[in-house]
Amino acid sequence: MTEPTNTQNQEYLFDAEGCYITELSNTPNDPEVSIAKARVTPGVTTTWHQLTGVTERYCILSGTGMVEVGDAAPRAVTTGDVVIIPPLTRQRIGNHGTTDLIFLAICNPRFTPECYESIL
Repeated sequence: MTEPTNTQNQEYLFDAEGCYITELSNTPNDPEVSIAKARVTPGVTTTWHQLTGVTERYCILSGTGMVEVGDAAPRAVTTGDVVIIPPLTRQRIGNHGTTDLIFLAICNPRFTPECYESIL
């Protein structure tokens, strides 16, 4: 997987995961954090994945869904919820509503394609 180019503030489909991403802040000049807006359409659940060396936070902006983190039971999420995902912890989120599920994915240190691992 290669790092997307020219995607700052442009939405693209992140095929490996099954959701749409808009990079709001992700540059080597600010390696401590990245912020992306993610959009999951109704009926879609992202693929199981984990991040190596990166803590991720989902800050739910709108919509409803179910998040699964590690071996914990699935948890309902809605506007205003925050989900903290430690490094090397499997994760996925599904949209069980009728409108798009939109959230910020805040990573520290910043997300790079090298930290992403699909889990089959």
